[in-house]
Amino acid sequence: VLQDITERVQFEQRLEQLATHDALTGLPNRYLLSDRIEQALAHARHSSRMVAVAFVDLDRFKIVNDSLGHNAGDQLLKEVAMRLVSCLREGDTVARQGGDEFVVVMTGLAKPEDASLVSQKMIEALAPPVIVCGQEVSPEASIGIAVYPRDGRTQQTLMMNADKAMYGAKQAGRNQYRFYDTEMNRAAAVWLE
Repeated sequence: VLQDITERVQFEQRLEQLATHDALTGLPNRYLLSDRIEQALAHARHSSRMVAVAFVDLDRFKIVNDSLGHNAGDQLLKEVAMRLVSCLREGDTVARQGGDEFVVVMTGLAKPEDASLVSQKMIEALAPPVIVCGQEVSPEASIGIAVYPRDGRTQQTLMMNADKAMYGAKQAGRNQYRFYDTEMNRAAAVWLE
């Protein structure tokens, strides 16, 4: 008895895609991002290389959504996703964290400063205006970077510290990147108290 299982295989592949990728941008989602970070950390432990986790948050994205609508926001997110992917090296990952936040995992770094080259490239790639719903929009982003092992040895710590560094970039004037430093922990603790 022969049975054509092509449709079933295609359906299973589609389910896998939906489970691991963002529906809007096609980028890896949080689930797949988590797996990629764990793989990068495991490789870094054995190779004595560094991994950088960068939080990329679009500046003033809410204005686009509020003034031009969610379709315009979606168009902008798709364009930003393509531009971020174009900046990465083989083995790096960009994922959509949610809303207007992206996470970039840079692997195999020899020194922390290597992450600044990629981050500057991302800022430059986002600079050209985008036409969305007939309006010219200039996307900008604030980027926070945490480096393994200096800024954390676990996925959770690196993500948290990259997020703090991103807020540091926003406070410093937006459209720039900042590396995590321990002073950010002190400032967060003071603010929390």
